[in-house]
Amino acid sequence: MAASPAILFSDARFLVINKPAGLPVHPGRAGGSSVEDYFPTWRQGRIGPWLAHRLDQDTAGCLVIALKKSALLAAQTLFFSGGGVEKTYWAVVHGTPKAQCGIITLPLAKITTGRSWKMQPDKAAPPAITKWRLLGQGANTAWLEFSPRTGRTHQIRAHAAAIGHPILGDSVYGGGTGTLHLLARHILLPLDPPVMAEAPVPDHMRKALESCAHVEK
Repeated sequence: MAASPAILFSDARFLVINKPAGLPVHPGRAGGSSVEDYFPTWRQGRIGPWLAHRLDQDTAGCLVIALKKSALLAAQTLFFSGGGVEKTYWAVVHGTPKAQCGIITLPLAKITTGRSWKMQPDKAAPPAITKWRLLGQGANTAWLEFSPRTGRTHQIRAHAAAIGHPILGDSVYGGGTGTLHLLARHILLPLDPPVMAEAPVPDHMRKALESCAHVEK
């Protein structure tokens, strides 16, 4: 098993780890490592820890782990309340939007075909809302910041593709190859005291971001 993911925030209630792209949060049918493999390392009592939320396997960045059951319940209340948690994602996308910012309000439904599935626009589906803004641009790519207001599966990936700017490396929504260029950059749980963390730019995204503009660490 590889070294534990880096810890971005730590107290008696929570950890926020820097999940690498490609590492699933749960064990898969085919086996291999997952975030749950590291739970014994982080355990503080007889039970736990627990995932407070989820990140796609292909997404890198901030992932909240609850160390106590009371902390898990408090975090879940915020995540399920819709807007209780502040989340920011960075992505490198194909093309450059004409506007500097916008709001995507496009309901999404899960469509299964054979053994594969994806999220597709569906007016009858639950709401899916994502704010975005342009942070930089390259020759035919753009650095976008996404702030989801809802927590639908693959929401940012599906919304980026829906506005004509799929994320680099997205094989599901953009026909891309390589590693997905999507980072869960920042998270804030407004608890008392608050839980806040910021993930560094992963190596696989750095060159693409630098081609758009100066990139922070």
